[in-house]
Amino acid sequence: MTNPVIPGMHPDPSVCRVGEDYYLVCSSFEYFPGIPIFHSRDLVHWTQIGNALDRTSQLLLTAETPSSAGIYAPTLRHHDGRFWLIVTSVSHGGGNMVFTATDPAGPWSDPIPLPDVGGIDPDLAWDDDGNCWCTVAGVSQYRIDLATGEALGEPKRLWSGTPGAKAPEAPHLYRIGEHWYLLIAEGGTERGHGVSIARGPAPDGPFEPCPANPILSHRSTDEPVQNTGHADLVEGPDGSWWLVLLGVRPGGGTPGWHVLGRETFLAPVSWVDGWPVVGELTSGPASAVTERDDFDDSELRPCWISVRDRSEQHCTTKERSGWLTLHARGSGVDDPAVVFAGRRQQHLSCRVRTLIDPADGSGGMAVRFDEEHHYEIEVASGEVRVIARIGPLWTVVASQAVATGPLILGVQVDEARELRDSRSGPDTISFGVEEPGGTFTVLATLDGRYLSTEVAGGFTGRVIGVYAATGTVHFDWFDYQQAS
Repeated sequence: MTNPVIPGMHPDPSVCRVGEDYYLVCSSFEYFPGIPIFHSRDLVHWTQIGNALDRTSQLLLTAETPSSAGIYAPTLRHHDGRFWLIVTSVSHGGGNMVFTATDPAGPWSDPIPLPDVGGIDPDLAWDDDGNCWCTVAGVSQYRIDLATGEALGEPKRLWSGTPGAKAPEAPHLYRIGEHWYLLIAEGGTERGHGVSIARGPAPDGPFEPCPANPILSHRSTDEPVQNTGHADLVEGPDGSWWLVLLGVRPGGGTPGWHVLGRETFLAPVSWVDGWPVVGELTSGPASAVTERDDFDDSELRPCWISVRDRSEQHCTTKERSGWLTLHARGSGVDDPAVVFAGRRQQHLSCRVRTLIDPADGSGGMAVRFDEEHHYEIEVASGEVRVIARIGPLWTVVASQAVATGPLILGVQVDEARELRDSRSGPDTISFGVEEPGGTFTVLATLDGRYLSTEVAGGFTGRVIGVYAATGTVHFDWFDYQQAS
């Protein structure tokens, strides 16, 4: 199979099946709209059908929300004819909350706060008596009233995973056959990540751990997929079982840098003596992808995300027909309030182009990790320049005079095929200008290591998009192509 099944920054997957249809959600952190929702009929080919949190009454991320905060680890379930989504908002006025919908594509309700439920990575499960159980990282459990958001009684400690393993988190509770199964991640979401499971007679235990734990981990291996964990089980209509989980694809030398963030992978599951056995987690090349947006629709497609918020006052396709118009707020990509619209980088090598009309402002195209780690190519006052921000260092790497008027800007990401030495980066990122005849002039080529999780930290991955630094800028089209 093709793996990852959802490439790019799509971590903490949670999946449910309704009839022949599978639905999956992921974390979205500081990006708006929040919680991308995908649909599939085979668990391999996924189409994004929306974002659950697409209005400020559901998701309010202020400029004070740090990068890699925001929306953490949703769980998606279908119960009693309705879809239920529980999630943690790590931001001002956040906490755990529940959303509901009759159609997973939306609209989703405003939040039902759960003020009594602490922790992150909340899960929902129902027993035959209609009781709703919410289990959180730690691993503790609450019985809750979803109508009011109140906890019914005190939390109960269930199981802390393998002795000595850090960060028991991402709990998911299932009734399968005669047992209740409690699936967790442990070892931290870095290289020590793994998946373990326990079972018991009731939703609140007591739980006995699987003797083969962890049932999945790539720690201390040379497997191309690492950091495997934060999994969710699902049964197919044919009785087959599957595991969706996150993983990363590090590249380059030592320690290995992953740049796309944590991605969604799929593995087969069989059952032996009442315990799940995870099959081989294969990694295969994705089919060629070319995605072009001419901004002809009245709204941006679901794959487009912005930093913390997106108001039509600052970002719209309605002001200039067939163009995306951005009105600057703040001072550029360094600013938490930057006006930015982008899409996740999903391939280790890719080619991105956009046609910008700087009009009476300045802006361009950026490869963003966070406010302190980004590269961009920017047009301002008859000059195009390449800027690099790495932690406290900010510099103009290259510049060139250009004629006024519309201009094609380009970014080329090339995966490293050969290692120079142990410090070789995972890729290079080239910035340049494309002439009308198609000739691409490179202004600068930068080391991709510095836009990676191992350098920047946090939980996200690269997003490539357009932004306004000052005034008003327009973009006629945006073209993303997977490169060989």
